[in-house]
Amino acid sequence: MTSKKNVRRLLVIDALNMYFRAYIVDPSLSTNGQPIGGLKGFLKILQKMIREMSPDEVIICWDGAGGSRRRKTKNKNYKAGRSPVRLNRDIRTMSEVEERENKMWQQQRLIEYLNNMPIIQLMLESVEADDIISYVVQDKKYAGWQKIIISSDKDFFQLCDDETIIYRPIQKKIVNRNTIIEDYSIHPNNFALARAMVGDRSDNLDGIRGVGLASVAKRFEFLAEDKVYTVQDVIERCEKTDSKLKIYKNVMENSQLMASNFRLMQLYDPSISPQGKTKLRYSLDNFVPEFNQTGTKAMMLNDGFGVWDCTDLFAFFKRVVASKNT
Repeated sequence: MTSKKNVRRLLVIDALNMYFRAYIVDPSLSTNGQPIGGLKGFLKILQKMIREMSPDEVIICWDGAGGSRRRKTKNKNYKAGRSPVRLNRDIRTMSEVEERENKMWQQQRLIEYLNNMPIIQLMLESVEADDIISYVVQDKKYAGWQKIIISSDKDFFQLCDDETIIYRPIQKKIVNRNTIIEDYSIHPNNFALARAMVGDRSDNLDGIRGVGLASVAKRFEFLAEDKVYTVQDVIERCEKTDSKLKIYKNVMENSQLMASNFRLMQLYDPSISPQGKTKLRYSLDNFVPEFNQTGTKAMMLNDGFGVWDCTDLFAFFKRVVASKNT
């Protein structure tokens, strides 16, 4: 991917999404025989993204402890019952307790590595990374930049616009406003509304029976327009139609479910307190890029990374620091 002339590029990484992907599939072991695929795999993916996308800056966004307090207050079942992420069975050598401890150690260690690098890490207690990512890509500091969100999560489709696109690593696919409209016949401005009807099993949010994204696009074709529609607009369309199709009746009977889902799913207005936004604003404005290369190499040696060519990653870090000092 080549950058447009004179347009700066920002990578915004959904940290846990990328970390869990690396943790599950990367079989890397330390020289002491302990799994380090989450840690080493994350850095390997980061290097690959930087090599392919040539960003000017990188921001990594983490979920805060406890997840989104605001969403759980609105719906106590939000994200309840999720199974813990575990290693692939073919490389499983530890008990469940040992795996959990190792997974937590790798994640904490990764944060320590990134603290040695000229990368902005953002985290707020009781706030999801989704909301922080939404705040970042809409922030005035990055107006005019091309923003690339690195995540396989469809929740970010709603943030695609003239400047913001998504790279989905698992699918190896770039998603932008036009591809979303082509693939789903739903505009990003209305994607959260469409998904509010469908629900999201991964977040433990029930949808309206018999409603999928394809049927939403077919029966509510106006959602493809470059206009922001509301739950009430959808209900009014159901009320005015002469069609006897059951989908319209089901939607009207479940308007409260749709409204509740939309409040939980929408990222257009990130669910962050004024105090939280002030903290993010301060972090973005006052970050000073530094690269502790010696310390990073010492950590890699101590953690038993073994042989790994990180030349491109380190070269990028040096360019970032140099560009800020000129």
